[in-house]
Amino acid sequence: MTRLIAAFVAVILWTGMAGADTMRMAVTTSFQNSGLSDVLLPAFEGDTGIEVQLIVVGTGQAIRLGQAGDVDAILVHSRAAEDAFMAEGFGTHRREIMYNDFVLIGPAADPAGIADVATVSEALRAILESESVFVSRGDDSGTHKKELSLWTKIEADPQAFGPWYRAVGAGMGAALNVAAGVDGYILADRASWLNFGNKAGLALLFAGDPVLFNQYAFLPVNPERHPHVKSTAAKALEDWLVSEKAEALINGYTIGGETLFTFNAAR
Repeated sequence: MTRLIAAFVAVILWTGMAGADTMRMAVTTSFQNSGLSDVLLPAFEGDTGIEVQLIVVGTGQAIRLGQAGDVDAILVHSRAAEDAFMAEGFGTHRREIMYNDFVLIGPAADPAGIADVATVSEALRAILESESVFVSRGDDSGTHKKELSLWTKIEADPQAFGPWYRAVGAGMGAALNVAAGVDGYILADRASWLNFGNKAGLALLFAGDPVLFNQYAFLPVNPERHPHVKSTAAKALEDWLVSEKAEALINGYTIGGETLFTFNAAR
């Protein structure tokens, strides 16, 4: 599993005080791409002396790392996958932390005409019928899982699509770069889009359908399945993430005056 991690994930390490405790957490690329991790984790380390090594992957890979006991906790955004993780006994519990929403990004000229439709289903039908270029994460991430569920909702199968549908097998930032390069449509989380620097000719064209709600949850790995996990450090991080300080940092994190996440953890 060490080789798998080295080959397929990026590890972001905040160096802390000498001898400080360390824990590992698998997180979605959208959490990292948003820039919020650069705000929260140094503050957590400053308050607790615990440094967090982030393994930045899609939700599917984060789940698998948790199942294997290669991380101490996961922070992901795919409810069905999270429920399965819990049902199989790999997590101790699921704690909702914050939310944002998914949005449809596309060429500012909007060749499929999705900007004025009422629902995301109508938007995807318009892209499908016009065979406008659509870039899919294609990486088993939470965003990819959401995209597939939206196609299923309109009884469309991406495996039957033509060359206009491009699955890139990449994280959110890389997939947005591809969309910018080919002038294509893409489903993204709002935070990653706002923090994305290479917007080129892309624009946010559709948002607001309630089905695009995007909840992030924290799941500690179960020490009964993997006794070596650092459950005490994971508990400290969870307690901090639901604190008033974390709430202020999450709600106060903005780009261009726009809020990226909304705290909604229950205390």
